[in-house]
Amino acid sequence: MRLSLSHGSLLLFGLVLILWILLTLFEATLVGMSLMAEKVLTFLLLVLPAGVGTVLGILSLLRKDGPVWVAVAGALLNGLFTFFHLMILAFAG
Repeated sequence: MRLSLSHGSLLLFGLVLILWILLTLFEATLVGMSLMAEKVLTFLLLVLPAGVGTVLGILSLLRKDGPVWVAVAGALLNGLFTFFHLMILAFAG
């Protein structure tokens, strides 16, 4: 079974949500880390996969690969998640 780009986008969003929950649950173990290491970890675990999911959703819309509503949902959810966490990294630290 081959996944379409739109389904891959939503799959990445689900993965990012799971990583976000795990990062929140185990936040107490990150107390000794430097601020820069926490930013890099947040970028690699939350922002980068959501950014890839956004690109997959947009590519799915352009190629008309899979259902349109799934591609729009994937691109929108991943885009908002990426934007929110980039703003946290940029301004809050």
